[in-house]
Amino acid sequence: MTQEFSERIQRVEPSATIAISNKASVLESDGVDVVDCSVGEPDFDTPENIKQAAKDAMDAGHTGYTPSNGIPKLKNAIAEKLADDGLDFYGPENVIVTPGAKQALYEVFEAVVDDGDEVVLLDPAWVSYEAMAKLAGGELTRIDTAAHDFQLEPALGYLKDAVSDDTQLLVVNSPGNPHGAVYSREALEGVAELANEHDITVISDEIYKDITYGVDAPSLGAVTDIDRDNLVTVNGFSKAYAMTGWRLGYLAASEELIGEAGKLQSHSVSSATNFVQHAGVEALENTDEAVDEMVAAFEERRDMLVDLFAEYGKDIVEPDGAFYMMLPVAEDDQSWCEEAIDEAHVATVPGSAFGTPGYARISYANSKERLQEAVDRLDDADLL
Repeated sequence: MTQEFSERIQRVEPSATIAISNKASVLESDGVDVVDCSVGEPDFDTPENIKQAAKDAMDAGHTGYTPSNGIPKLKNAIAEKLADDGLDFYGPENVIVTPGAKQALYEVFEAVVDDGDEVVLLDPAWVSYEAMAKLAGGELTRIDTAAHDFQLEPALGYLKDAVSDDTQLLVVNSPGNPHGAVYSREALEGVAELANEHDITVISDEIYKDITYGVDAPSLGAVTDIDRDNLVTVNGFSKAYAMTGWRLGYLAASEELIGEAGKLQSHSVSSATNFVQHAGVEALENTDEAVDEMVAAFEERRDMLVDLFAEYGKDIVEPDGAFYMMLPVAEDDQSWCEEAIDEAHVATVPGSAFGTPGYARISYANSKERLQEAVDRLDDADLL
């Protein structure tokens, strides 16, 4: 008897980034030395003060259920962080603490997208946006930014032509995964104008906001006059604080959207882990120095890779944030990435997974020595 599955789940493919990382793990379990440039995970340990805060919270008995939307202390700390970023219109009542920023995004998609609703993505776009849109029943419209060095401002005309009163959701990710581009204030103002004109909900995914190199990454809601009812700001702790496995994120939005998204949270994951939320307070309040040290290391790695690839005639658009870059490769980027891991034992992610074929995403969340090794191996395999 053949088991039947929902049409909803069959709309999506497994995560390309996780699939590549899993393949790297299998090879490593067989004794193969793989340089993993595929995963979006800082290679730094979580700062000691954050780990100690979690231990102290467990010792204090913070191991039970919490309010579904988060403990008050963390929601207040998040509201203060958002105010520091120029989003002083969010209070703790506008915040849901989630098990990772991915859960926050998922809840927003489910809360605002119905079957047939148009969802607009700015390509190259993080792989899970597409999956979330399809799970919610949305129809995708994609705007290419690769032709403009991954910047949004030159592509605003295409975005203007694409959106309409039928557009339900637009996702903006700056600094962005997979390209590391930081959108200009003018680009964000253009987004706000279109959102207000057509009553579009805009997700501002700011998970990499604190990882930038000599530039500021403004929050969409801080530098534009976007209708606050149309704005959802998403962030988390995984990237800037090296807390990927802790699963802690949040969304900030109107109280009405918080109420709707909160239904999904309460009926699914219930809440983020209690003692992890207490560690999150420590991360926000006392970890700036450690974050600065990590960002400085990422910048050195970025500069090294840009210079190394230039020696092979590879013109890399220098990222202004996050810890990814897009390496121009063969038109069949899927085959290139398969050859890279099979022959050179270097794990990368094909650009087509992000809606932009002809590239491979390189994560430089790895040591300079291992990144040098990756480039050497790709050269030895005649892939550069």
